[in-house]
Amino acid sequence: MPQADPGLFGPASVTWQLHGDPMMWIAGVRALWLQALHPRAVRGVTQNSDFRRDAWGRLLRTANFVGTTTYGTTEAAERAGAAVRGIHRRLTATDPETGERYGVDDPELLLWVHCAEIGSYLHVLRRSGVPLTDAQADAYVAEHRTSARLVGLGPDTVPASTVQLAAYFDRMRSALALTPEAREIDAFLRRPPVPTPALAPARELIWGRVASLAYAALPPYAHAMYGRPAPPPATVTRNLRITGTMLRGIPSTIRWQLPPKHILRAVSRLGPGSRPSAYKLRRQAAILEGPGEAQRIDGGGGTAWRTPG
Repeated sequence: MPQADPGLFGPASVTWQLHGDPMMWIAGVRALWLQALHPRAVRGVTQNSDFRRDAWGRLLRTANFVGTTTYGTTEAAERAGAAVRGIHRRLTATDPETGERYGVDDPELLLWVHCAEIGSYLHVLRRSGVPLTDAQADAYVAEHRTSARLVGLGPDTVPASTVQLAAYFDRMRSALALTPEAREIDAFLRRPPVPTPALAPARELIWGRVASLAYAALPPYAHAMYGRPAPPPATVTRNLRITGTMLRGIPSTIRWQLPPKHILRAVSRLGPGSRPSAYKLRRQAAILEGPGEAQRIDGGGGTAWRTPG
């Protein structure tokens, strides 16, 4: 009897364990703020989509892509990647200062979007309390050469460790700017429209918390560019940990019921042993490195979450 297809990453990967964490939503919003600081990348968004009217749809489509490529079959992941590449090939943007027209599938732009996403996922999850060793963090970055390939990047052109990722962000600092388009994204993320005034209180209560945490988790240079300081780093870390603890306290069987149910389908396909949990990583670290080392990396000191970007 043939074995079920584990997909591109599989239950043994760091990606499989991390992407089921509820703090991924906050990490994704952080990535949007960071991505908007690249002038050419943000114009590719604002000139090719009506994100103001379909913001929630755009967020859900991104989440669906991440869920499909992480937990779907190999065929489903490759099909999702082909669809994204096809869309990008057809889209262009124009530099308003020079009049230059360029494709949104420019590798430089794809690389910035990729690194901002992977860096944000890793940073927020570690900083919010997910037990992850430095070796596991490097493995996560390296695994996402696969997702980079899906969107059209050559895997060898993508950072394969946290050190390489940090070096990439350092190189990119001079290319970033607070453009009018970035200001527009910033204003939108702070107060997105709601379809009915009755939902405004929920926006302030729920989205306000998500946006505040995501913005606070940005690197200091992003705060300086947007012109709004964040709380002290220790306060940000404490707030992320409190929120992470609260959200992880919701049973996964309830959280995973939300559409499109990628994780439930993956567990059904591969068996109950494939259930993702970031805390499986703690056990792996304890086995591979010994209990003393695993305890040191997981136990505070403020260093484990300092992921670049």
